[in-house]
Amino acid sequence: MRDTATIPDSGYSGQAMETPVEDPPKPRHRFVLGVLLGCLALVGVLLVIVGRTTAPTDASPEAGFARDMAVHHAQAVEMAFIARDGSEDEAIRTLTYDIIVTQTAQRGIFMGWLQQWGLNQSTERPPMAWMAGHGGHAVTAGAPTTMPGMASDDELTRLRSAKGEDQEILFLQLMIRHHEGGVQMAQGLLRLSDRDEVATMAKHIANGQTGEINLMTDMLRQRGGQPLPSIL
Repeated sequence: MRDTATIPDSGYSGQAMETPVEDPPKPRHRFVLGVLLGCLALVGVLLVIVGRTTAPTDASPEAGFARDMAVHHAQAVEMAFIARDGSEDEAIRTLTYDIIVTQTAQRGIFMGWLQQWGLNQSTERPPMAWMAGHGGHAVTAGAPTTMPGMASDDELTRLRSAKGEDQEILFLQLMIRHHEGGVQMAQGLLRLSDRDEVATMAKHIANGQTGEINLMTDMLRQRGGQPLPSIL
């Protein structure tokens, strides 16, 4: 057989040499256009990401909601501990346990948000200022302000002093009103913000506390009590 792998340095082989033909070069402007479109797409993605991750400001509804709801939750947990320690009723103890665990965990999330956003956990801004002018809890200049549904010092003293079923009834009355305030605050946040994590939490609070209001209303009536006037 002829060895076709070796070609003599000189002489005619009897076979025409084939010269490979390269693909025609692509126009440079197509390459530049592709790079430009890729850069524009990247810029668009970055703008979306930055827009979603920009931290709320100190005066934002998100920061106000996180701070005020953390304080609101702290009082709910305080009242739940009082009722849990003072009652042997299984339904009351189960309810108070759920409130303690759930609202302590949520309060930790609020504090984590503020830290993540580079904001202080406290502020000189008055409570509920973030809802002022948005159909929320009224804020009157120069007057003390409170969050909706909060128990007064006198009511907390009465709750600590009450015993047995009297304490259970007072606890349910105060906590129903307290939850109504929490629902009002959550609904206020949803009118002012669509930031994913905060809006999701607000919806969870509104739904969860509405369910507990219905449960506590039934428990109260079973004990011969009536809810306080609704603030919703």
